[in-house]
Amino acid sequence: MSVMSPSRTAGPSARSRVVEERPMRNPDASSRPIMTKRGWWLVALNFLMPGSAQVLAGNRRLGRFGIATTLLLWVLLIVALLFALLAPTAGLSIVTGAWLPDWLALLRPLPLLIAQGLFLAYGVLWVVLTVDTLRLVRLVKTGTWSRFGIALLAVLLTVVSTGSAVYASNVAGSVRNTLGAIFQATGPVVPPSDGYYNILLLGADSGEGRDSMRFDSISVVSVNAETGATTITGIPRDMPNFPFAEGPMQDRYPNGHESHGDPTCGWGSGINQLRTEVEVCQDGNALYPDAVSRGSEPAIEATKDAAEGILGIEIPYYVFIDMHGFASLVDALGGVEITVEQRLPKGGPPEGVDPYNVDAWAIGWIEPGTQRMDGDTAQWYARSRYTTNDFDRMKRQRQLQEAILAQFTPQVVLTRFQEIATAGTALVKTDLPQSLIPALADLAVKAKEEPVSTIELTPEGGIDEYHPDYAYIQELIQTTLHPPTPTGTPEG
Repeated sequence: MSVMSPSRTAGPSARSRVVEERPMRNPDASSRPIMTKRGWWLVALNFLMPGSAQVLAGNRRLGRFGIATTLLLWVLLIVALLFALLAPTAGLSIVTGAWLPDWLALLRPLPLLIAQGLFLAYGVLWVVLTVDTLRLVRLVKTGTWSRFGIALLAVLLTVVSTGSAVYASNVAGSVRNTLGAIFQATGPVVPPSDGYYNILLLGADSGEGRDSMRFDSISVVSVNAETGATTITGIPRDMPNFPFAEGPMQDRYPNGHESHGDPTCGWGSGINQLRTEVEVCQDGNALYPDAVSRGSEPAIEATKDAAEGILGIEIPYYVFIDMHGFASLVDALGGVEITVEQRLPKGGPPEGVDPYNVDAWAIGWIEPGTQRMDGDTAQWYARSRYTTNDFDRMKRQRQLQEAILAQFTPQVVLTRFQEIATAGTALVKTDLPQSLIPALADLAVKAKEEPVSTIELTPEGGIDEYHPDYAYIQELIQTTLHPPTPTGTPEG
């Protein structure tokens, strides 16, 4: 009588138990239902936790690498979210490299470059893991219709996952390129002056059908360094005989800016004549030899000195807005909502046509009422002048500035980031240093909770159009920016 070996008796049942206990790694390939169910699970697990399909059914080393990379990415994203919620200024400083000293300014793009590379590499890894997962599924062993469904689901999930990674990489790259294109890599950070960051905001009157580059819109944005409260002071472009702050222009005009009637190259006494005077009729680089190296221009520096002399405040920085790109920014933001008070024409009169015969040259009209303007309409709304005066136009420009600031919500920026970044690169030029970005971004968040105040130096605001009282203007600015603290009435 033969006795069966225990090992031979236990072998088949042990192998069966292994197949039953580990169906992902050792499935019954002859059962289409089992292989179909397994295929759906592997594709879903690959999407939920990249690498888990390989750990369960394939190359464990590749799977562990995928899971470790995924966990690392999630940890970094959670840390970034905590910084955004609890310490946004510090987080932005780290990401933009603003914490690096000026002598290491070339390394400031490195954090965003690393982030861009990590997202891109993770997207590639996800594709590799998905292809390997489909290999593990063994589609030919699944049900006839399921094999198409499983493959389609894998492709769709891969498009979602890798598309998200590539989008995040593009955003990091766009931020890096935008910061480098707009802001100065180096430069001194000027501390707040009397509690305010003051920035000269200039709009060029260049655009289609215009051959000059005088500053058409001149204003000063004062941002409270503690609360983010913003005050915009509009300076009429023709404001005459203004004083200059200490500098080369004050040396030339100790008693206020004067006109020059030379027929070959003359200029008026208005503030928007400074570009003609400094950069066309004179050698601006001799007046302001360091302007270009600091990311500015002689005419801008002269206008800074003029604005400081008019308002009596320190203005270390400027932002120049080119009207060529203004429409693109408005379109990138999805338009702006404006309440129009009077009918305004679009377009301008061709040479030889009476500018006040509006019906002869208007290419369209902006009708009264509340409306959402696209970029082209908003640009004409800011520039239209033949049926109104310059002071009305200043009010409209300030109205647009406030509408644009209001449109910069987190939702709009996140959903339209690429368009905004592209428009901003073509639109803005500034001498603001990159190291100041975190502080200004923090104040911008605070400013969303504060109303924007405006001061218009116009007859409506009590300022004489032809003979402004500059001492009164400076007192008005100080009172507005530093209102007196109310004192209680003593009892009795």
